Amino acid sequence: MSTALFWHRRDLRISDNAGLYKALKHSAQVIPVFIFDSTILELLPKNDQRVLFIHREIQKLKESYRTLGSDLAVVYGDPKVEILSLAKKFEVNRVYTNRDYEPNAIARDQYLFDQLQKEQIEFIGAKDQVIFEKNEVTKDDGLPYTIYTPYARKWKAKLTDYHFKAYPTEKYFSNLHAFQTEPLISLQEMGFEEQKTQPFPERLTPSDIIQKYHEQRDIPAVLGTSRLSLHLRFGTISIRSLAKEAMALNEKYLNELIWRDFYQAILFHFPQTVAHAFKPAYDRIVWEHNEADFTAWCEGKTGYPLVDAGMRELNATGFMHNRVRMVVASFLTKHLLIDWRWGERYFAEKLLDFELASNIGGWQWAAGCGCDAAPYFRVFNPEAQQKKFDPKFTYIKKWVPEYGTPNYTQPIVDHKMARERVLLRFKTALQP
Repeated sequence: MSTALFWHRRDLRISDNAGLYKALKHSAQVIPVFIFDSTILELLPKNDQRVLFIHREIQKLKESYRTLGSDLAVVYGDPKVEILSLAKKFEVNRVYTNRDYEPNAIARDQYLFDQLQKEQIEFIGAKDQVIFEKNEVTKDDGLPYTIYTPYARKWKAKLTDYHFKAYPTEKYFSNLHAFQTEPLISLQEMGFEEQKTQPFPERLTPSDIIQKYHEQRDIPAVLGTSRLSLHLRFGTISIRSLAKEAMALNEKYLNELIWRDFYQAILFHFPQTVAHAFKPAYDRIVWEHNEADFTAWCEGKTGYPLVDAGMRELNATGFMHNRVRMVVASFLTKHLLIDWRWGERYFAEKLLDFELASNIGGWQWAAGCGCDAAPYFRVFNPEAQQKKFDPKFTYIKKWVPEYGTPNYTQPIVDHKMARERVLLRFKTALQP
């Protein structure tokens, strides 16, 4: 039996944690660790609310370990340096973690695998943040799916009760290393502010909302979605427990969780989509690069009330309703003809639940250049979307109080002109 590190990353919980379970079961002593990644944090604004959220969750996690007679070692730095340092400090034989499928994470983990191997230390991963990963759901010929519907069909066909089964970490709590480390590093020490400016959603699964999800999911004025994406992103809840509940309560909600697995698989198999269109021909599109239009979009001052409401909700809360996300993304890429990458980066900066695979997937879908995307000639009409999903202007008036008064801005682009322009621009770029 070995001594091991367990490296928390996108799994900020003790219960039903696949990698932690594996470490505890196969080790005599397990030292839990978390690294505030300086290579990421140095690029973020100093009031980034996600850092505040993570810091608070790490404090809770640390306290939970202490009630079990152990602790959580927390450091600030480059994981490629700190993991090697911690492994040597605690004289471990193995390092366990849960897998991450983003290109930069895969490269980092490969580097650590190689470096740890030189020290005769094993680096062992586990599947935790998705139900199916990598090549677990593929076509019959082994190639990855690039269309959601057949992927979802195969996903459901492969599903068994085993995939919902929780990992009973509590069976092996006695294998947690009894140690105590220094108090948690403060936000100020890392250069961040303590001030909370945005509400964090509750961690509890709202069963009543999930039951009605198919009826209310597209209505931005009501609380018709679970708001659990932030907790899924950082693993403060288990995907297995949520998928199990979705399976029992609402297939439409389960389908959304399958979309999440699908986009993770796409990013894993097609890492080039971080910077390039899934459909290469779309990289030939000549975008407008209009800074003034982009600023108006960012600030929610386009003169299209549903678009403006969504952007103001995002800026104020770090959240945007999913239906509205599609509308504002379509507006930026189709009406303003601005590169989807500009919007993807803005969402990456503002969304509390930002997750690379889903963000890229959603933006490329809206722009028509992704896998399984709507054809480019489908252009959302923001006014028609408002009439269908916010007919009484309830959502709009909450976020755009000046709507309907002389103070509300005039539309920055004409819908008919914009539609004709984008169809011609895309058609020209995509012709053989």
